[in-house]
Amino acid sequence: MARLAGRRSLFAAPVLLVVTFGMFAIAAASPFDPVRAYAGTAALGADRETLDRLRTNLGVDRPFAERWWDWLTSALTGDLGQSSVMRQPVAEVIGERLLWSTLLCTVAFAAAVLGGTLLGVLAARRQGGWLDRTVTSLAYALSAAPVFWTALLAVWLFALRLDLLPAGGLTDTATEQVTAGQVVSHLVLPAGVLAVSQLPWFVLYVRQGVADALTEDPVRGARARGLSEHTVLLGHALRSGLLPVLTLIGSRLPELITGALLVETVFSWPGIAAATVEAATAVDFPLLAALTALAAVAVLAGNLLADLLYGLFDPRVKLSEM
Repeated sequence: MARLAGRRSLFAAPVLLVVTFGMFAIAAASPFDPVRAYAGTAALGADRETLDRLRTNLGVDRPFAERWWDWLTSALTGDLGQSSVMRQPVAEVIGERLLWSTLLCTVAFAAAVLGGTLLGVLAARRQGGWLDRTVTSLAYALSAAPVFWTALLAVWLFALRLDLLPAGGLTDTATEQVTAGQVVSHLVLPAGVLAVSQLPWFVLYVRQGVADALTEDPVRGARARGLSEHTVLLGHALRSGLLPVLTLIGSRLPELITGALLVETVFSWPGIAAATVEAATAVDFPLLAALTALAAVAVLAGNLLADLLYGLFDPRVKLSEM
């Protein structure tokens, strides 16, 4: 396990270099002007000389490769730079928002995995039955629904029409303290929408995996020995059927992050979505690089976690050979 993690860490270094360098190159080619974004409305009446002086002070007049190298060498020492759009250190921008984004993604992903496993097992138990057809059809329908559309529909139904849950934010309006009860109530809708966006894939994978496992010889042998259907389903078929789902965990992380950005925007959740949008439109190089590297690290960590879980739960796979 340690060797696998070490090899993946060595592989991650050049990946992060390429990702951050590509971000600087794309941002440099962006039509957005970071100087005008930084100056705001003051840029409307500023002359060319003032804007050029501000461009020099911000360092955006230098080649993007030079800016990338300066950012990289500083980041290796723990200095992620200063965010021009947020007017504060990049580390503070990410630190203030990462907790809430992590909370949202963790709750949503856990709900998607648990709900998808339950529905997938129920669908596979009676293949071709009404429950199987209903669950499968619903999964395909949800997989085609854009996450922002689902979020807007959830706001209209649960917040506006039924008035059951708050429409957005982290706490109630005009509140002075952040309480656990308020956070939970405000978390239900965004986490639920994000979970629904990931649910179909787990349902379909678990359903297919368990259905295939039920036809294998070890499961037939368990039934022949007189074991109960409950034991056969949960003790044998489910364990074998969940193996493909382990590889799905890593592959779903990029879409989970993308979906979280959209969900946070719709529900005004105080995560990294707003910072990402503002950094992109303002071409905030240090903040964009840090957020891009953070997303890349999350994807690489998800793939590593999937491989470790697969090696631990599948006796046919040896971690030493991975």
